[in-house]
Amino acid sequence: MRDEYLTICSSVIFELIAPDAPVVPVEVELAYSSRDPYAVQASFRTGGESSVNWVFARDLLADGLVAPAGAGDVKVQPVPHDLGRIELELTSPSGHAVFTTCAARLAEFLDRTFEVVPAGSEYSWLDFDAALSNLLANDRARD
Repeated sequence: MRDEYLTICSSVIFELIAPDAPVVPVEVELAYSSRDPYAVQASFRTGGESSVNWVFARDLLADGLVAPAGAGDVKVQPVPHDLGRIELELTSPSGHAVFTTCAARLAEFLDRTFEVVPAGSEYSWLDFDAALSNLLANDRARD
Protein backbone atom coordinates (compact mmCIF):
# COMPACT_ATOMS: atom_id res chain seq x y z
CA MET A 1 0.00 0.00 0.00
CA ARG A 2 1.17 3.53 -0.76
CA ASP A 3 0.56 6.58 1.41
CA GLU A 4 0.52 8.96 -1.55
CA TYR A 5 -1.96 8.59 -4.42
CA LEU A 6 -1.93 10.25 -7.80
CA THR A 7 -4.71 11.02 -10.29
CA ILE A 8 -4.31 11.59 -14.02
CA CYS A 9 -7.05 13.18 -16.11
CA SER A 10 -7.32 13.91 -19.79
CA SER A 11 -10.13 15.29 -21.90
CA VAL A 12 -10.45 13.49 -25.24
CA ILE A 13 -12.96 13.79 -28.07
CA PHE A 14 -14.60 10.53 -29.06
CA GLU A 15 -16.80 10.32 -32.13
CA LEU A 16 -20.10 8.47 -31.84
CA ILE A 17 -20.59 6.42 -34.99
CA ALA A 18 -24.16 5.58 -35.95
CA PRO A 19 -25.40 3.97 -39.15
CA ASP A 20 -26.93 6.43 -41.61
CA ALA A 21 -26.24 9.40 -39.32
CA PRO A 22 -23.54 12.04 -39.09
CA VAL A 23 -20.67 11.48 -36.67
CA VAL A 24 -21.32 13.11 -33.28
CA PRO A 25 -18.34 14.40 -31.27
CA VAL A 26 -18.55 13.54 -27.57
CA GLU A 27 -16.25 14.97 -24.92
CA VAL A 28 -14.89 12.21 -22.70
CA GLU A 29 -12.99 12.80 -19.47
CA LEU A 30 -10.54 9.95 -18.88
CA ALA A 31 -9.40 9.54 -15.28
CA TYR A 32 -6.93 7.20 -13.65
CA SER A 33 -6.20 7.00 -9.94
CA SER A 34 -3.44 5.00 -8.32
CA ARG A 35 -6.04 4.22 -5.61
CA ASP A 36 -7.70 1.94 -8.20
CA PRO A 37 -4.62 0.96 -10.21
CA TYR A 38 -6.29 -1.53 -12.54
CA ALA A 39 -9.04 0.79 -13.81
CA VAL A 40 -9.65 3.80 -16.03
CA GLN A 41 -12.89 5.76 -15.67
CA ALA A 42 -14.41 7.40 -18.74
CA SER A 43 -17.08 10.04 -18.26
CA PHE A 44 -18.99 10.60 -21.50
CA ARG A 45 -20.53 14.09 -21.49
CA THR A 46 -24.00 13.64 -22.92
CA GLY A 47 -25.00 17.29 -22.89
CA GLY A 48 -25.73 19.76 -20.16
CA GLU A 49 -24.58 18.66 -16.74
CA SER A 50 -25.09 14.94 -17.21
CA SER A 51 -22.53 12.29 -18.06
CA VAL A 52 -22.43 8.54 -18.48
CA ASN A 53 -19.60 6.82 -16.62
CA TRP A 54 -17.90 3.61 -17.65
CA VAL A 55 -14.98 1.90 -15.94
CA PHE A 56 -12.53 -0.08 -18.05
CA ALA A 57 -9.56 -2.26 -17.23
CA ARG A 58 -6.46 -0.23 -18.03
CA ASP A 59 -4.92 -3.30 -19.68
CA LEU A 60 -7.97 -3.68 -21.94
CA LEU A 61 -7.47 -0.17 -23.32
CA ALA A 62 -3.72 -0.71 -23.72
CA ASP A 63 -4.21 -4.06 -25.47
CA GLY A 64 -6.84 -2.54 -27.75
CA LEU A 65 -4.32 -0.03 -29.07
CA VAL A 66 -2.50 -2.81 -30.95
CA ALA A 67 -5.05 -5.59 -31.51
CA PRO A 68 -8.70 -6.41 -30.88
CA ALA A 69 -9.32 -6.77 -27.13
CA GLY A 70 -12.28 -7.39 -24.89
CA ALA A 71 -15.40 -9.46 -25.01
CA GLY A 72 -18.99 -8.88 -24.01
CA ASP A 73 -19.81 -5.34 -22.92
CA VAL A 74 -16.56 -3.62 -23.94
CA LYS A 75 -14.45 -4.14 -27.05
CA VAL A 76 -11.48 -2.05 -28.13
CA GLN A 77 -9.50 -2.31 -31.36
CA PRO A 78 -7.59 -0.31 -33.95
CA VAL A 79 -9.81 0.90 -36.79
CA PRO A 80 -8.85 -1.41 -39.69
CA HIS A 81 -8.79 1.27 -42.41
CA ASP A 82 -7.29 3.99 -40.17
CA LEU A 83 -4.67 2.71 -37.71
CA GLY A 84 -4.38 6.21 -36.22
CA ARG A 85 -7.80 5.69 -34.63
CA ILE A 86 -9.20 3.32 -32.02
CA GLU A 87 -12.71 1.90 -31.97
CA LEU A 88 -14.52 1.45 -28.65
CA GLU A 89 -17.72 -0.60 -28.68
CA LEU A 90 -19.96 -0.46 -25.60
CA THR A 91 -22.99 -2.66 -24.95
CA SER A 92 -25.36 -2.42 -22.01
CA PRO A 93 -28.96 -3.42 -21.29
CA SER A 94 -29.99 0.11 -22.28
CA GLY A 95 -28.19 0.24 -25.62
CA HIS A 96 -25.21 -0.16 -27.87
CA ALA A 97 -22.70 2.48 -29.03
CA VAL A 98 -19.58 2.56 -31.18
CA PHE A 99 -17.03 5.34 -30.78
CA THR A 100 -13.71 6.14 -32.40
CA THR A 101 -10.93 8.30 -31.02
CA CYS A 102 -7.36 9.28 -31.76
CA ALA A 103 -5.02 6.39 -30.94
CA ALA A 104 -2.14 8.75 -30.10
CA ARG A 105 -4.21 10.71 -27.55
CA LEU A 106 -5.34 7.50 -25.84
CA ALA A 107 -1.78 6.14 -25.90
CA GLU A 108 -0.43 9.38 -24.35
CA PHE A 109 -2.95 9.14 -21.52
CA LEU A 110 -2.15 5.46 -20.90
CA ASP A 111 1.61 6.13 -21.00
CA ARG A 112 1.15 8.68 -18.21
CA THR A 113 -0.75 6.09 -16.13
CA PHE A 114 2.01 3.52 -16.63
CA GLU A 115 4.60 6.10 -15.51
CA VAL A 116 2.69 6.48 -12.22
CA VAL A 117 1.91 2.77 -11.73
CA PRO A 118 4.05 0.52 -13.93
CA ALA A 119 2.48 -2.63 -15.35
CA GLY A 120 2.80 -5.47 -12.88
CA SER A 121 3.08 -3.20 -9.83
CA GLU A 122 -0.66 -2.48 -9.44
CA TYR A 123 -1.04 -4.90 -6.54
CA SER A 124 1.38 -2.89 -4.37
CA TRP A 125 -0.86 0.20 -4.74
CA LEU A 126 -4.00 -1.48 -3.39
CA ASP A 127 -5.16 -0.39 0.08
CA PHE A 128 -6.82 -3.54 1.38
CA ASP A 129 -7.67 -2.02 4.78
CA ALA A 130 -9.59 0.85 3.16
CA ALA A 131 -11.36 -1.50 0.73
CA LEU A 132 -12.41 -3.80 3.56
CA SER A 133 -13.62 -0.84 5.63
CA ASN A 134 -15.71 0.40 2.68
CA LEU A 135 -17.23 -3.04 2.15
CA LEU A 136 -18.11 -3.39 5.81
CA ALA A 137 -19.56 0.14 5.94
CA ASN A 138 -21.73 -0.64 2.90
CA ASP A 139 -22.95 -3.87 4.52
CA ARG A 140 -23.88 -2.01 7.72
CA ALA A 141 -25.69 0.67 5.69
CA ARG A 142 -27.87 -2.01 4.05
CA ASP A 143 -28.81 -3.60 7.40
